[in-house]
Amino acid sequence: MVRTSETNEALTPSSPKISGVNIRSIEPLLSPRELWNEFPITEAMAETVLSARKRIQEILTKKSNRFLVMCGPCSIHDEKAALEYAHRLVALRDKFKDKLEIVMRVYFEKPRTTVGWKGLITDPQIDGKDDIQTGLKLARNILEQIVALGLPAATEFLDPIVPQYIADLISWAAIGARTTESQTHRQMASGLSMPVGYKNSTDGNIQIALDAMQSARSSHSFVGIDEHGATAIVRTQGNPWGHIILRGGNNMTNYQSEHIRAAEEKLQKAKLEGAIVVDCSHANSEKKFEKQEDVWRSILSQRQAGNTNLIGMMLESNIHEGNQKLPAMLSASTKSSLEYGVSITDACINFQTTETLLAHAFDVL
Repeated sequence: MVRTSETNEALTPSSPKISGVNIRSIEPLLSPRELWNEFPITEAMAETVLSARKRIQEILTKKSNRFLVMCGPCSIHDEKAALEYAHRLVALRDKFKDKLEIVMRVYFEKPRTTVGWKGLITDPQIDGKDDIQTGLKLARNILEQIVALGLPAATEFLDPIVPQYIADLISWAAIGARTTESQTHRQMASGLSMPVGYKNSTDGNIQIALDAMQSARSSHSFVGIDEHGATAIVRTQGNPWGHIILRGGNNMTNYQSEHIRAAEEKLQKAKLEGAIVVDCSHANSEKKFEKQEDVWRSILSQRQAGNTNLIGMMLESNIHEGNQKLPAMLSASTKSSLEYGVSITDACINFQTTETLLAHAFDVL
């Protein structure tokens, strides 16, 4: 309770004179438990998730010589296209399973440097209405259909509340270049149940990712929500399965052998596992989707030459190549006007190229 100095009038913290000045509305949201009950995970789905987590852990510790590949759309915006991609990818996962651990990128949250579409969870209809409750339901439903195929899923966690709703269906997670330095995300990662990759910052600084790995390995206490949606104190024991992702930065690449050696030295100095994942897109591809193939072939050549610290790569891949721009003003007709199977965020390679690159990795590893 707050009292004004002039009138001694009692005010509650929610008084518009004190707080909420810039809040348009606060709406109730279903709890994680309610969403789990609506879209329950089956034993078969759980086995897919858990077995993939275990195999990725074995890759990180060099107990397995499989090569880890996270590939899929930059972001998911269309359920039908996502599931078509998943059906195609699971066939390749089975075909190349002896050497490759293929996990599908299923990204529902997109960080923004300024403004823009924030992803399927926030704006599932791409109409600017931000129906988050529908977005959470759609995201979990898509994940369940993908995992039910026997295809493990990877995602980037952005909002610290979202993992409570979908993390049981995720086998690998990323903390992005814009959030790796964030204490909130390091704390969140310390409680996640799957291996987590930390990207170097957008300016190319890899020390930030190393600091994140060390922080997330430690226990933390922070404010979050429980399965019933109630505000709670979350206490974690730390996540030991962190690793670095090199994605380039400041219009510079960092996948060449000299950059890999520098990262290895820093990991060794920090007494961290020398496991490195390379992002073939973003600054490493100079934001040109065609150049992902150059990064892919370079890393495979370095791996062939004996560098077993290079344990995996990320590809931005979709049914069709390139991307399409959203209109400045979103509306109810935006989604229906989009070209099928084409990214609405970063430009991607097409599925045919993806299959060629995966087959190449299988042949040379």
